[in-house]
Amino acid sequence: MTLALIAALPFIGAIFPGLMIRVGRNACALSAGWATLSALILLGIHSTSIWRGEVVVYHVEWMPMLGLNADFLLDGLGLLFATMILGIGLFIILYARFYLSREDPMGVFYTYLMLFQGAMLGIVLSDNILLMVVFWELTSLSSFLLIGYWRHTAAGRQGARMALATTGLGGLALMGGMLLLGEAAGSYDISEILRQREAIQASPLYVPALLLILLGAFTKSAQFPFHFWLPRAMAAPTPVSAYLHSATMVKAGLFLMARLWPVLSGTDWWFYIVATTGLATMVIGAAIAIFQDDLKGLLAYSTVSHLGLITMLLGFGTAEATTAAMFHIINHTIFKAALFMTAGIVDHEAHTRSIRRLGGLRHLMPITATLAIITALSMAGIPLLNGFLSKELMLEEAAHTAWEGNTWLIPVFATLGAALSAAYSFRYIGHVFLGPVRDDYPSHPHDPPFGMWAAPAFLSVLVIVIGIAPQLAVGEFLHIVADAATGQELHPHKLKIWHGVTPALIMSIIATAAGLAVVLAFTPLNKLWAATPKPDAKVIFDAVVDNAHRYSGKLSNALHDGRMTKFVAIFAAVTIVAGVYAFANGTYTPGTRAMLTPAAVDYIGAVLLISSTLAIMTYHRSRLLVLVLIGINGLVVSIIFVRLSAPDLAMTQVTVEVVTLILMLLALHFLPKHTPRESSLSRRTRDMIIAGAGGIATASLSWVLMTRDVETISGYYLKNAKPEGGGTNVVNVILVDFRGYDTFGEIIVLGIAALVIFALEEALMDGRASRKLANWIHEMRYSRDRHPLMMVVATRLMMPISLMVGVYIFLRGHNDPGGGFIAGLVVAIALLMQYMASGFAWASERIRFPYHAMIGWGVLIAGITGIGAWFNGMPFLTSAYGYVHIPPIEEFELATAMGFDLGVFLTVVGAVMLALYSLSRSARRTGESVNVSPMDYDPSAIAPDEEDY
Repeated sequence: MTLALIAALPFIGAIFPGLMIRVGRNACALSAGWATLSALILLGIHSTSIWRGEVVVYHVEWMPMLGLNADFLLDGLGLLFATMILGIGLFIILYARFYLSREDPMGVFYTYLMLFQGAMLGIVLSDNILLMVVFWELTSLSSFLLIGYWRHTAAGRQGARMALATTGLGGLALMGGMLLLGEAAGSYDISEILRQREAIQASPLYVPALLLILLGAFTKSAQFPFHFWLPRAMAAPTPVSAYLHSATMVKAGLFLMARLWPVLSGTDWWFYIVATTGLATMVIGAAIAIFQDDLKGLLAYSTVSHLGLITMLLGFGTAEATTAAMFHIINHTIFKAALFMTAGIVDHEAHTRSIRRLGGLRHLMPITATLAIITALSMAGIPLLNGFLSKELMLEEAAHTAWEGNTWLIPVFATLGAALSAAYSFRYIGHVFLGPVRDDYPSHPHDPPFGMWAAPAFLSVLVIVIGIAPQLAVGEFLHIVADAATGQELHPHKLKIWHGVTPALIMSIIATAAGLAVVLAFTPLNKLWAATPKPDAKVIFDAVVDNAHRYSGKLSNALHDGRMTKFVAIFAAVTIVAGVYAFANGTYTPGTRAMLTPAAVDYIGAVLLISSTLAIMTYHRSRLLVLVLIGINGLVVSIIFVRLSAPDLAMTQVTVEVVTLILMLLALHFLPKHTPRESSLSRRTRDMIIAGAGGIATASLSWVLMTRDVETISGYYLKNAKPEGGGTNVVNVILVDFRGYDTFGEIIVLGIAALVIFALEEALMDGRASRKLANWIHEMRYSRDRHPLMMVVATRLMMPISLMVGVYIFLRGHNDPGGGFIAGLVVAIALLMQYMASGFAWASERIRFPYHAMIGWGVLIAGITGIGAWFNGMPFLTSAYGYVHIPPIEEFELATAMGFDLGVFLTVVGAVMLALYSLSRSARRTGESVNVSPMDYDPSAIAPDEEDY
C-alpha cells in the first residue's frame, strides 16, 4: 500500500501550494516540500528491504480484463530513480523558493512541479507497462505546463509546444510498442515480462515492439535526431531546467531502456540502433555545446551529450556497460543539477545568460564560482571527482567494443565525445568565472542568499565524496542497482580511483588534453563554426508544423464542408462495404435457433411500424406531422416491448416519448413549420439507396445473431440479481448495481446536456440573437384560449395522482417494473402538464424548485451512495440490503440502491424541467404574454351581463 502512497503523495501535495500561497511564500514552498519529504521517508523505509536483496510489490486489480492493473514495483533500479526524483525534487523546491520573483505565481509553479514529480514516480514504480504509459503521458502534459510556465514569453510557449509535440509523438509510439510487447510476453506486468526474454526475442513482434519502444525512449531522452526540443525547453525557469534535465524527464527514456534491458538487449537490432544512436548523440551534442553563448544552452547540449553516453553504454548490451551506465546516471544527476542551479544563480544575479557578457565572476561570486568549478570539472572527467570514475568506465567499455568488426571506430568516437565534453566544461569555467572583472555587467553580480546556494553546495560535496571514496559512498548501492537493471546477480565491481595504466586512462588523458586545446583555440574555431552552414532545428520544426497545419487544413476543409448528409453517407457507405466484404470473405452457416410463432398482434404492430415509417418518409417536410408520426413509432415500439415481456423498457419508452414530444413541440415553436426542399433528385436517390442497404444490412446482422444459440451474460444477471443485488427486478438491479457505473455516467451526461441547453439559451438573451428573438414574427396566429379551463381542471386532478404513481413506481422499482428513471419521467410529465395548462410563469410561482440544484443533488446523492460501498470493502456502487419489520407493517426490504435511484430520479426531473425553463425564457423573449391567472377565461370572473350576452 505504501508504494502506491509514495506515488500518490506528490499528487496530493499538488493541491496545497495554490491554497497556501495566500499565507505566504514560505508556507507555499513548505506545502510542496512536505509531500516530497514524506514520500522520500517512505521510500527510505522500503529501501531496507531492497538492501537485503528483496523486491517490494503492491498489486491492485484495476481493469484485469484489459491487463491494466495498478501494480507497483520497487527494486534497486526503481529505488535509484525514485531517490533521484524525490531527492533532487526537494532541493529544487528549496532553490525555487529563492529563485522565483514575487511577480511569478509561486503556487502555480509548485502545483505543476508536484504533478510532474508524481508522474515521474509513477513511471519508475510501475509494475504494469500500460500503467507506465499512463504516467508517461502525464509527464509530457505536466512538463508542457512547467516549460511554458513563463507563458508571457514567446520562447517559453514555443519551447513547451515543441517538447509536447516531440515527446507526445514518442508517447504514441511507446503505447503501440508496449501493447506489442505485452502481446509477445503474454502479460502486461513488468515482473512477468522480465521472465520472458526468450519468448519475446523469438516472437515476430520483437522488432516492431523494439522500434516503437525505442522511439518513445529516444524522444523523451533527447536522442539524435530528436534532441532539438531540449535546448528550446531552456526558456523555462532554471528550477524547471535543473529538475527536468538532470534527474527526471530526460532520464525517463533511460529508465525505460534500463527497465526492459533484460528482455530487449543482446540482439543485433538492439546494439546497432541503441549504441549507434547514443554514440552519435554524444558527439553531436558535445560539439554543439562548445559554441553555445547561452549558459543554459551550453548545459542543455551537454545534457544531450551525456544522455547519449548513457544510451551508448546501454546499447553495448553487456552487464559491465550497463553497470557503468547506472553509475553515470548517478554522477550526471548530481553534477548537472548543481550546474543548472549555478547557471541560474548567475542569470539571477547578473541578469544575463550570455557568456560573451560574463567573465571574472570568481571575484564577485566566490561561493557560486567554487561550486560551479567543482561540478564543471566533474563533468569534464577530472580525477578525484565523481564524473571521472564513470567516464573511465565508459571509455573502458568503449575500448573493448567493436562495430561491424571494426575495433577502433567506437573507441575513437568515444574519445572524441569525451574531448568535446572536456572542452565545453573548460569553457564554462574559463569564460564565465575566470578572467578579469568587467565593468559592463547588466547588473552587478554577487553571491545569493544561503537558501539559493545550499542545494548546489550539498550536491558539490557529493561530487567530491563519491570522487574520493566511490566504493564507500555508492559501491554497494550501485551493485544493487546493476543487479536489478541487468536481471542478473553480478559479481560485485569494486569502485576505485586507480586501475593502473589502461587504455581507458590513455584515452582519458588524450580527451582532457584535446579539450583544453579546443578551449585555447576557441576564437578561430568559433568563427569557423559560425561560417559553417548548419540545419536549424527550430526552422525545420516550424516548417513541419506549418506544412502539417496547412495541408491538414486543406484536407479537412475538403472533407468537412459542413454537410451532415455527406458525412453520414460516407460513414454508412464505408461501413456497409466493410461489412459486406467481411461477410463475403468469411464463412457463414445458418443459425439453428427456432423462431417464435408470430401472433396477429405481431403482424398488426409490424404493419403500424412500417406504415408510420413510410408516412414519415412521405411527409417529412411537415415538421409537426412528422413529430406526431415519430411519437406513434415510439408507442408501437413500446407495445413490442410489452409483447416481448420487457415492461421496464416499455414504461421507459412511453414516458420518454411523452417528454420528448412535449419538449420538441415547444422547440418547434422557434423553427419553420415546413422543411424547405434542398436536396436534388439524384442526392435523394443516393441517400435512399444507402439507407436501404444499411437497413437491410442491419436487419440481416440482427437475423444472423438472433437465430444462433449463444451464451450471454443474461444468465449471470438472472441468477445473481436477488442474492447479490437484493432485487427481483433484474433490469433495475443491472442499472443500479451491476452496471451502476454506466448509469452514473449517463445521469451525469443528462445533467450536463440540460446545463448546456441552459447555457446556450442564456447566450441567446444577449446581443444580436436576443434582438432577433425580440423581433420574432410568428408564422401562425395564437389561439385566444391557450390555457383552456378543461385542461387546467384535468391537470389539477391528475397532479396528485401522477405524483402518487411516480412515488409508487419509484418504491417498487427494485423488485417490480419501475425505478428512479421512470418515476422521474412520470413526475416530470405531471409537472410539464401544469406548465402547459397554465403557462410557465404562473406555474413557476407555485412550483419553486431550483432545477440546477436538483441536478447537482441528484448526481451527488448517487455518487455518495456508490462511495458508501467502499466502507464495506466493496467496489463502487455495490448494493447492500436488509429486511425491516415494523409492526403492524409486514416485513419489507431496504436497499442502498434506493439512494442511487433517488439520485437518478432527481437528476431526471431537474434536467427535464431545466430544459423546459430554458425554452420558456426564449418564448417570453419573443413577446409571448405572461398570464397572471391559471386560465385565459375564468368563468367565475365573468360579469353577469357578459354571461347573458
